[in-house]
Amino acid sequence: MAKLKWGMIGGGEGSQIGPAHRLGSGIDGEFEFVAGALDHRPEEGRAYGQKLGLDADRSYGSWQEMLAGEKDRDDRVDLVTVATPNSTHYEITKAFLEAGFNVLCEKPMTMTVEEGEDIVRTANKVGKICAVNYGYSGYSLVRHMKAMIARGDLGAIRVVNAEFSHGHHADAEDADNPRVRWRYDPAQAGVSAQFADCGIHALHMASFVTGQEVEKLSADTVSCIPVRTLEDDAMVNFRMDGGTVGRLWTSSIAIGRQHGLAIQVFGEKGGLRWSQEQPNQLYYMKLGERLQVIERGEGNLSPEADRASRVTVGHSEGMPLAFANIYLDLAEAIKAQKEGRDMDPAANLYPRAEDGLRSMAAVVAVAQSGKNDGEWLDARPPMFRS
Repeated sequence: MAKLKWGMIGGGEGSQIGPAHRLGSGIDGEFEFVAGALDHRPEEGRAYGQKLGLDADRSYGSWQEMLAGEKDRDDRVDLVTVATPNSTHYEITKAFLEAGFNVLCEKPMTMTVEEGEDIVRTANKVGKICAVNYGYSGYSLVRHMKAMIARGDLGAIRVVNAEFSHGHHADAEDADNPRVRWRYDPAQAGVSAQFADCGIHALHMASFVTGQEVEKLSADTVSCIPVRTLEDDAMVNFRMDGGTVGRLWTSSIAIGRQHGLAIQVFGEKGGLRWSQEQPNQLYYMKLGERLQVIERGEGNLSPEADRASRVTVGHSEGMPLAFANIYLDLAEAIKAQKEGRDMDPAANLYPRAEDGLRSMAAVVAVAQSGKNDGEWLDARPPMFRS
């Protein structure tokens, strides 16, 4: 089959996330970058798209122009990635789904639970893929962790401990910097800052590796820099539908932390821990035995881990390759859809719209619980409570 056609909205020149998507989508040769609306400034977006190799007639000045230009083409894009500011995700994602496109949306998928439920219903109605970029779930050893837990290596899971902490917003003197300030402004960020930005990655990973969903939670949120309306540090306790107890810490004022995404899982027969800053090692201890270090790329790992590993053992794989695994999953899903077959089970791991919806419901619950002195609240979206 010929390469699938890929388009991108947002992620223009100077973007933090755009290059990771362009690298990730192209690494395995499954997608060809053919269309884009890369900047909110039309002329800059068109120029940058052509600089990246897009044809002039498919380097668009706005997402609306891209939708109009692509929807009736015989060679229309097979997948659209939405990497625009948070408040625009819902409108763009819904419009492209309704026009019959598969969509990969950056997180958060929406700004409200109601919008999230609408996206889930829309994707189901039109029968198209709507994925959400929880890209860290693409790491090879995260997928091996999930496989180990699913096959029972740890027995029943008792506790999961997740965190995502950094110190890049710790300087009170920098609090009025526009690149920082918007994250703590409810008008631009919604009801949550640090948890919505980073904490939901840790929460999604807890659900991803355990195969369980969060049912209820209690949160302690604080603005350590007092001028901030929204939180810059949060501690969240949660309970999962399989009986697992969860703990999560997320912070943007943790000086000395760089990109502190990490997870530990403790079961009745063993424990696992993994850190995104050292992604090539998964630490595993069986009950009553010595600590083992599982290396990415070594032999006898799970099919899920093998499929997600490209570089020989001992060499680092980084974030763009984790993103590439999400794109590799989506390529298999789109091809299976086109060919009317079941997809490879080892590839059926990309985060869905339902995951984005659950994250948004958790964001709202954390914000409300924080205001209510840690009140335990239902963290499930209303449509999943029956």
